[in-house]
Order: sequence, then C-alpha cells, then structure tokens
Amino acid sequence: MGAPSRDEEEARKMEAGDDTVGQKLDAGALFVLQSKGSWLHCGYHLTTSIVAAPLLSLPFAFASLGWSAGMICLVVGAVVTFYSYNLISRVLEHHAQQGRRQLRFRDMATDILGPGWGRYYIGPIQFLVCFGAVVASTLLAGQSMKAIYLIASPGGTIKLYVFVAIFGVFLMLLAQLPSFHSLRHVNLVSLLLCLGYSLCAVAGCIYVGHSDAAPPRDYSIRGGTSTRVYGVFNAVAVIATTYGNGIIPEIQATVAAPVTGKMFKGLCLCYAVVVTTFFSVATAGYWAFGNAAQGLLLNNFMVDGEPIIPKWLLLMAELFTLMQLSATAVVYLQPTNEVLEGFLSDPKAGQYAARNVVPRLLSRTLAVAFGTTIAAMVPFFGDMNALIGAFGFLPLDFAVPAIFYNITFKPSKKGVVFWLNTAIAVVFSAVAVIASVTAVRQIVLDAGTYKLFANV
Repeated sequence: MGAPSRDEEEARKMEAGDDTVGQKLDAGALFVLQSKGSWLHCGYHLTTSIVAAPLLSLPFAFASLGWSAGMICLVVGAVVTFYSYNLISRVLEHHAQQGRRQLRFRDMATDILGPGWGRYYIGPIQFLVCFGAVVASTLLAGQSMKAIYLIASPGGTIKLYVFVAIFGVFLMLLAQLPSFHSLRHVNLVSLLLCLGYSLCAVAGCIYVGHSDAAPPRDYSIRGGTSTRVYGVFNAVAVIATTYGNGIIPEIQATVAAPVTGKMFKGLCLCYAVVVTTFFSVATAGYWAFGNAAQGLLLNNFMVDGEPIIPKWLLLMAELFTLMQLSATAVVYLQPTNEVLEGFLSDPKAGQYAARNVVPRLLSRTLAVAFGTTIAAMVPFFGDMNALIGAFGFLPLDFAVPAIFYNITFKPSKKGVVFWLNTAIAVVFSAVAVIASVTAVRQIVLDAGTYKLFANV
C-alpha cells in the first residue's frame, strides 16, 4: 500500500480534530464546522445564505437607479461576487493542499494578512454582519407573520413585536441543530422555498401589471440631485446585501476533503438559482410598480389593508418567505455558534456530552433571545439592510477576496488578473465607504420616525 495522498492525510487530520495551522481545533471548529458534506450540500448552504428574502428589495433599489443603471448593477453584482467567491475558494484550496486548511474567515485573514487583521478587522466585521443578518431575518419574519395575520383577520390589533417574539421562540429551537452540516436538509427545503416565493412575487407583479386597477407607473427617479446621488449609493448597498454572503470559508469548511472543485460546483448551483430569482423579481417588480416599489416587494401587494392580487397567492408568498427566513437566520447564526462553542465547550468531551450540550443549549438560546429583542425594538428593515450591505458585505465579499488572492498567488503585475483584482478591491472599498456614509445618513434622517417596539 502506497503512502496516503495529501488529500487523504487532510481528511484524516480533520477527522482526528487536528488543526491545519499547527494546533488542535477548538470546539467551535470541531463541532460546528464539521467537514462531512458534498458539493450539493455546499450548494444548498450557499443558496440559503445568498438567495434570501432581501432579493424582494431589488425593485426598491431599481427605483433609485432606473432601468439601465439598475440592470448594470445587478449584472455587475452577479459577475463580481461569483468571481470573488471563486477567488476565496481557490485560496482556501491552495492552503488546504499545503496542509493548512482554513475553516473560518478570520483564520484566512490571520494566515494571509497577519493576526491583527483576523482579530480586529475581519473577525469583528464578519460577526457583526452575520448577527445583523440574524436580526434582520427575525424582523422580516415577524413582518411576514403579521402580514399573514392581517390578510386572515383584517383590522387585527396584535402588534409586530408579538410576531417577532413568536418567531424568536421557533428560532431558538432550530438553533439547537448542532452543526452547519446538520442544516443540509433544511437548506435544501430553503432552496425550493426561495424559488416558490420568487415565482409568487413575479406572478403577482404580472397580475397587477395587467389589472384594470393597476397603479400608475412612473419610472422617473425622484428627488433633487443630492437625494438622487445618495439614493444611488443606498441602492448599491441594498444590492450588495442581496448578493452578500460573508461566510464562504465556513461553508467550504463543511465540505469533506478533498475539497478541490467542490465549491465551484456548489457556486454554479447557487448562481443558477440567483439568476433565475434575482433578475425575474427585480424586473417584474420594477415594471409593475416603478418608483413606487417599496422596501419589500410583497408590501406593494397590499393597498389600504386589502390585497390587490388573489389572496391565496399573497398568502403563499408570505408563507414561503417566512419559512425560508428561518433557514436564513439559522445559517447566519453559525459564526456566533462557532464562537460561543469555542469559548464554552470542551473539545476533549464528546459533542453530545452533558458538559457541552448544556452550554450549547443555554448560549444559543440567549443569543437568539438577544437578536430577537433587537429586532422587536428597532423594526426598520430597509435602513438595517443598507447598513449591513455597506459596512459588511461590500468589503468582505467584493474587496477582500481579491486582496487575499493577490497576496497568496502573487500574479504577475504585467498580467490582467493582478490589475483586475486590484481594481475590484480599490473600487469596491471606495464604494463601501461612500455607501456606509449614505446608510448612516439615511438612518439619521429617519431617526425622527423611530420608536422602540414600533408597530410597523
């Protein structure tokens, strides 16, 4: 029998709990980021993290951009993120082949840029962005539950925060699934659900567009020059959030060794769904409602408390959205779970030993409770969506991958790859700064309408 290959040795080390950067894996990586999945499972995780309810905000982004700029931004977002996610995957595969498999975004930053970058920049930003996505998903789920309630019981008086709390309790149960890999079947259902509510949304737009009671459509961009400029960058931030992921290394960590080529297949599956849903919802929603498109497309289907599309169709769209949001929330909870498990669990004890189960149960329950409380207190999804995209997803998913690739592979400065990556990093870093300022400005402008536990 010949000597084991590097990939076989990598698989053995992962199974034994050996880290690939010279030390034992901590409990967070060992228990939460188990490497047992196939490329299909990877595709399910990617789809749930990218093709989520924020895609229903794309017509709203088009309202600030218009047809041409909106379509250009949508295409550029798809091309750049697909390219960037493949860059990250290539870097991860390269280090795995060198015997240094990196399981977390902060591991990559520490290994490639230095310990300070992983500990004080990439790690905190990723944590805030992912937990922000959990909060946003919880809020949006509460709004979907309230919409279903009002369709079934017009004039109902139950407040939004009650529905947010109900969803939070359900999420506490779902959060107890022990590892990222254990979500693979949940995320398969999630993939089908995102196709379902996208189809319902497009069908609703076509129905409204051909209805005798169709609202007048205006495709002009509202406001003065400064308002339009700020609107453009706010829309870019919304689109970045829609394409955002922020957990590519953690998703690739769930794939069983050897990892070569599996992430690319998973991304191809994911982006087949992206193209199908993003472009159809964006174009149908903007065509039907023009610059009156709201922050969430489904809200356009209710006028004066009454649905303007068949009630059953709106109920299906809201229900599918609600169900998928539970999967999205628990996926973005994984970095939090991994950090908590690393602090509180003992890697020498079994994953299901009482020593580890009790801290896991308590810490995840408290984390979800904290996120649910924030969602109930500050129920303003649109502003939150733009800030998350500008502050987190733009640098993590657009700029950082190009930097990682150039440092790792050192492509020739005479070649196209180096300058393409440099241009992507510079342009999207600048856009991230401007969009962050724009998002904060919008929050300041809307601050007068904010009210804790508002019933919006």
